Order: sequence, then C-alpha cells, then structure tokens
Amino acid sequence: MGPAPSPQVTGLDAARLIQTHQAGVWRYLRALGCEPWLADDLTQETFLQVLQRPFQEINAAATTAYLRKTALNLLISHERRAGRMHSVEAIEKLDQQWSRWAGQDDGELALDYLRECLQRLSARARLALELRFRDEQSRVQIAQALNLSEHGAKNLMQRAKAQLRACVEKKLRHSHGT
Repeated sequence: MGPAPSPQVTGLDAARLIQTHQAGVWRYLRALGCEPWLADDLTQETFLQVLQRPFQEINAAATTAYLRKTALNLLISHERRAGRMHSVEAIEKLDQQWSRWAGQDDGELALDYLRECLQRLSARARLALELRFRDEQSRVQIAQALNLSEHGAKNLMQRAKAQLRACVEKKLRHSHGT
C-alpha cells in the first residue's frame, strides 16, 4: 500500500468553506485598500486558487491565515502588474495591522466591538459617520445635514473616529489579555 492520499475539499466542503470565509476575505481585502469591485474579484480568485490545489482544513485559524495569505499575494501581484510598487509596502504594513486587529477570526470580533463602540458615540457623531461611510456624503453635505460648518463637521468626525479607535483597541487588548 502506498501513502494515503491527502483529503481534498469536496463540493459540499467547498461551499461551506466559501460561506464561512468569504466575508472575512473580502473585508480583509477592503481593509488593505481595495475598491469593492477589486475585493470582489480577488476574493473570488482566492477561493479559485485555494480550491484548485490539494487543500486540507486543519482548523479555522489555519484556514483563515491561508486564505488571507493567498488574497494578499493576489493583491500584491495585481499592484505589481499595475506598476504600483510603492503601494506593495503599504499593503504589507496594513496586513500586519489587520492581523493585530482581526486576530484569527476574520475580523468578526473587531467588527462586533466596533458596533458596540459605535453605540457609545453621541447620536450626532454617529449620524455624521453614518452619513460619511454608509451614505458616502461629502463633508459639505454632512455639515449641512447637521447644521455645522464644514470645519465643525470635520472635527466632529475626527473626534468620533478617534473615540471609536480607542474603544475598539481597548476591547481588543482586553480580549487578547494584554
């Protein structure tokens, strides 16, 4: 008898793998600076590459790390082909920061903390951030909606983002036991 073949991902396993990790890979690529259309393309390419090779799931953390590394390599290749070598260094720094924030759970814990921290902001600050990031409103539009000067809207959003960052980082440090 020869060596046992390594188990390969079946159709059902592939569907489960994609369903479990697709949002995390996409979110990771967006955190690295991809536009939504590029994150869509690279997420799909990540799973195509992973599923075309022998792949064995060891545990969720290893799978997440493997998918992130594959997505990172695809993004770096994309940037190099586009002649944007300077952005490769920035991408690698963002990858390190993402790993620090997201840990091994596709960023779900950090996202939960962000939602929790968002509720602690004043209603006005939360609305300003929603207008900016959910509704993609300009600073001028946000200022008009909140009856502020443009500078006032800018300051409000900067303070709100700083509060969110501090809150999420504190929760992440606490959850990681540091």
